[in-house]
Parts: sequence; C-alpha cells; structure tokens
Amino acid sequence: MKIATWNVNSVRTRLPIIEEWVKTSEPDIILLQELKCVNEAFPNEFIEDLGYNIALHGQKTFNGVAILSKFPIEDITINLPNFNDPQARYIEAFTGGVRVASLYAPNGSEVGSEKFSYKLSFYKHLCLHLEQVLQHNEPFLIGGDYNIAPTDADVHDPEKWKGSVLVSPEERTIFHQLLNLGLTDTLRDLHPEEKCQKEDWYTWWDYRSGAWHRNWGLRIDHILASSHAKEKLSAVGIDRDLRGMTRPSDHTPYWCQLK
Repeated sequence: MKIATWNVNSVRTRLPIIEEWVKTSEPDIILLQELKCVNEAFPNEFIEDLGYNIALHGQKTFNGVAILSKFPIEDITINLPNFNDPQARYIEAFTGGVRVASLYAPNGSEVGSEKFSYKLSFYKHLCLHLEQVLQHNEPFLIGGDYNIAPTDADVHDPEKWKGSVLVSPEERTIFHQLLNLGLTDTLRDLHPEEKCQKEDWYTWWDYRSGAWHRNWGLRIDHILASSHAKEKLSAVGIDRDLRGMTRPSDHTPYWCQLK
C-alpha cells in the first residue's frame, strides 16, 4: 500500500499535474492539503474518475484538507476535537485497513506573532488528540504539511533561516513531542540524517528568489507512523519532478510504502 501526502496549493489549479502524477506514481491513499475551495467546488467527478473515494474538509480561498482512497472511507473526523478552529486544517478517517489523517498546520507567519501563538495552540491540541488515537490497536499515519523543518539537516541554509518561523526552537520542540507520543518520522526511520544527502529530501521550495532552480529547499512535509504502521514500512520517496512542471505547487509529494 502506497500512501502519499501533498500540499497542492489550490487543487483545481493542479488538476493536470494531479492526473499525470496519479497515473505514474499510483498511490493507494492520498492526503491533500491547501485545497483552497469549499466542498461544493471540489472536483469530485475528476477525482472519482481517477479511481478514488473522497473525504473532504474544504474552505473558501484558504486551507482545506482531503483524504482520497481507492478503498471505502469510514469513521471520518473533521477538525481536532475540543479545538474550536474556524480553519479547515485536519481530517481523519479509516480506510484500507489503516487510520490516516491529513494535516495542514498553520505557517505561524513570524515568531512571537498572534499567528505563531495560534500555531502553538493548534499543535497543543493535536498532541492531545493523537494521544487518544494512539491508544487504539491499529496502524495509523498522519501526513501533511507540518510547516516545521525538524532539524538543520532539513534546511538548505540553516544559518540563513536561524530564528525564523518553520525552524524555531519552539516548533522543533513540538515536532519532537509528536515523536515522543510514539510516532515515527518515516523518512528518518529509513534514511537517517547521517546517511543521506539532505537536498534529496526537500519537499518545499519558495516561489520567490529562484528557490527551485537554486535548490533552496526545506523538508516540511512529513508522514508520521504509529508503531503498528512502522513495522510495515518498506520504502519512502518524494516525487520531486512535479515541482519543475508548468504551474506547479510549491510543494512536492512525499510518500511511504507499507508491506
């Protein structure tokens, strides 16, 4: 089973790229973020023709998350429980024998800002929810745009980014709190920092300053796995070429394979 996560940065704009990617990469489950459309405007027929069932949590102009699956989708949760959030950033469901969640974490804008406080609050409630999810005896994977580069090995120029949002000590502490719940960073499980080239695993390149052509990237998209999912993990990868296509998202898909 192949599970992919991708911040498409406007799903309707990326339909030609989505179609080509699905036909070549053939993911069984897709976790999408930043749909930038309400449920009624989502291209349901197009996605269904590609062979997927759909669970949606959309929002006009901003945010929005989805789960696409070749299997029936059941037990859908919209938003984090006990967190009154007007933004569409979380959806969870059971499909194909695994529980999955699609996450679009807040960017945070600037360290110390109100948006940064919102980001920390979002993650606090995410941790509380995942504590409950991980009590169940089932494989679980949470993929998405975390808007956190966990270590300097995930940043093209750590000194340039030092102290900025996405790499701040507060955000990195939160990411490691997620791991301490019993989740595993699927990439680092198979490709430890000291054994791989960091530039091979960037998932986001800014639209500005020629970041893509200069390979000024960050790894901020992740799939974390519960112990039951980790034991089935066999491969991970990124579909980097999509970032170089016409009218691309600024993110590229990251996927993992389960036995």
